[in-house]
Amino acid sequence: MHSPITEWPKIEQPREKMRTLGASALTDAELLAIFLRVGVKGKSAVSLAQDLLHHFGNLPRLLSCTPEELTRIHGMGISKWSQIQAAYELVKRSLEETLSEESVFTSPGYAREYLQAKIGRLPHEVFLCLYLDSGMRLIECQELFRGSLSHTAVYPREILKEALARNASALIVAHNHPSGNHIPSEADQELTKMLVKTLHLVDIPLLDHCIVSGTGFFSFLEAGLMRND
Repeated sequence: MHSPITEWPKIEQPREKMRTLGASALTDAELLAIFLRVGVKGKSAVSLAQDLLHHFGNLPRLLSCTPEELTRIHGMGISKWSQIQAAYELVKRSLEETLSEESVFTSPGYAREYLQAKIGRLPHEVFLCLYLDSGMRLIECQELFRGSLSHTAVYPREILKEALARNASALIVAHNHPSGNHIPSEADQELTKMLVKTLHLVDIPLLDHCIVSGTGFFSFLEAGLMRND
């Protein structure tokens, strides 16, 4: 594994393996190696990628690392951080575009993946609103409130105003728990009830409230806790 990738059997080289077997056949380290392109002295790009994954613990932590965190590692500079972040941003934009073209009920997995990619690893709480049109397609995802490690102040009147400004037909809200615990608190449950009542005044249903963490996801809708009656 430490010899140059060009000396490996063709079928074991990440780019050739992707070409013949498809991207899904590659390990996380092999996919990452394609972005790294080259390793460092004594290590192939795949070995360097394995070291990175081991250092950060998993792929999501690596993707959300700061340039300072990555460039502390031998062989990693700002250009490699930029390449990784550019690829990650393309994934998020692709998911967002899919949500704008298809009903959220047609592709519920995309909404989950999009939210986890967008806010799952943030070190502070944020509160998002996903405004939907009459076809349940995404009009816009807006970060409406931002808070601390454990708390975000949310104002239903602001959510109502922004939803009306976009002529939204329905709404999904989401926030993250940096602590890693994705189970809703009593405050989360009370907020959901309040938002349902507030939006009901203008006939805009709240379809779901999602709580995202780095390792988990909770949907009020899937848990049977959404009531719009």
